[in-house]
Amino acid sequence: MITLQGKSVSRGVAIGVARVLRHAERKVDTATLGDPDTEWGRYQRAQDLTVKELQSLYEHTKQEVGELAADIFFVHAQMAVDEDFCDAVKESIDAGHYAEHAVFQAAKQISQTFSDMDDDYMRERAGDIIDVAERILHHLNGSEAQEEGFARGVGEIVCARDLSPSQTIQLDRERVVAFVTAEGAVNSHTAILSRSMGIPAVIGVGDAWEHIAQGDVIAVDADRGTVYLHPNEEILRDLRRRMQTDTREKAALDSYRNRESRTLDGKRVEICANVTGWQEVGEAILQGADGIGLFRSEFLYMGRSDLPGEEEQYRVYRRVLESMPDKRVVVRTLDIGADKQTPCFHLPKEENPALGLRGCRVSLSYPELFLTQCRALLRASAFGRLAVMFPLIISCDEVRALRALWDRAAQELRQQNEAFSDRVEIGIMIETPAAALICDRLAPLVDFFSIGTNDLSQYTLAIDRQNSTLDAFFDSHHEAILRLIQTTVQHAHKAGIWVGVCGEIGSDLSLIPTLLHMGVDEISVAPGTVLSLRKKVCESYAEDVSNAVQPLSKKGEISWE
Repeated sequence: MITLQGKSVSRGVAIGVARVLRHAERKVDTATLGDPDTEWGRYQRAQDLTVKELQSLYEHTKQEVGELAADIFFVHAQMAVDEDFCDAVKESIDAGHYAEHAVFQAAKQISQTFSDMDDDYMRERAGDIIDVAERILHHLNGSEAQEEGFARGVGEIVCARDLSPSQTIQLDRERVVAFVTAEGAVNSHTAILSRSMGIPAVIGVGDAWEHIAQGDVIAVDADRGTVYLHPNEEILRDLRRRMQTDTREKAALDSYRNRESRTLDGKRVEICANVTGWQEVGEAILQGADGIGLFRSEFLYMGRSDLPGEEEQYRVYRRVLESMPDKRVVVRTLDIGADKQTPCFHLPKEENPALGLRGCRVSLSYPELFLTQCRALLRASAFGRLAVMFPLIISCDEVRALRALWDRAAQELRQQNEAFSDRVEIGIMIETPAAALICDRLAPLVDFFSIGTNDLSQYTLAIDRQNSTLDAFFDSHHEAILRLIQTTVQHAHKAGIWVGVCGEIGSDLSLIPTLLHMGVDEISVAPGTVLSLRKKVCESYAEDVSNAVQPLSKKGEISWE
């Protein structure tokens, strides 16, 4: 038996036979002998075929998984005709290179730009441009991915160096029971698709995947990120038992998909989803979320050399709102800075960016940027139930200044006779101790609070949440954090506004009874956690006095041995 260790991107366990996908080497001629006009014509034809192919995949995916998941291929089609990409190809062709070389180099250059970004989500977009380039190269030289013959029995586990979204969606969902890849990323489109399709997946097993041969028996433990090649009987017995348990638990969770999120003593709590981009909106819908508790609008700005205009933003916000009829969609206004940088907006280099120009400070420092986003959001508000929240607030003056800009944007639209809703809720994120300690003064200025527990924990404990070497010191159950949450909820309700929690604490099922006792009205988590969280809420009491905030400790005493 050989054990391969990777990362889980879609939970579950599976046993099956290997279906190994290997790619033939692409023929990329580096010679500088091509006629520019001829090569540019070849490129344009290949580009046109690629766009048509992606349109076909879009339609297929829309039928199989849903429209929002299908937008992966809409994005890829946009990449295929992206001006920066095409310009890079044209420049290389004009220098005398063959089209294949030009496409390869342009994709490599843009992919590296994505890979160098600090934001995890944008780094993982590097694979998308490579997928698009592979498709164009296929139409240029006719080479294809080679799929070796494999056993036609049930329970096939697809194994590959990496899987593109198009490969993932075209696999036979009735026969494929798991994915294993040598590479890949936790937030890649393929990972998102595997979660949407409910298929266990383990990525990043490295070169050890080369040991896997066509038809080998494989066991996948995607709960632990482990893959067993030629598993022994003990492993098989354990996984079969867990598969039966998972089947029962999944059936039990499915019963909560369209159930009201209400505690045993009758308190209604909204269970919403945190999303970045279209694919996660689709996941939220599939999981039956009560709404979108956090839509990260900064994804529109990431990984591009130009700022998104009002019209582009409006179309995105409108589509999200239309996809969630009668459900609240909370959009966080632009939150760049610190670990989220973008080429289209050059923020100054800072010694301590986590304490620097980020969140609402960017919006106040560059008001025209913020006004553009406000106008787009207001226009989209006519098509759904929109709420907007401002990040990283520390003072009442900031809230007043941001609301003044919002009102200015509304007035500009009135003068242009643009329709928008006058019932947009305006809220702020409580993610600094400063905001939590003056929440009694902030509450009268807004319609709701959303407690961002990730940053609140970071700033309260003075621990950089990006620094894994400090994990032993980080305690999300720390009494100080819980007291700040409790204080925020008390003052919010005293002012007659609702309060939500968005952050990792909301996914900690052991803390849910405590949050319910505090009186939290909404909890927003990753889409895949919605059903288990709803189950926990429905099995809990909101008024159980035993859930009162006490000096809890997640880690207990630190051992210095």
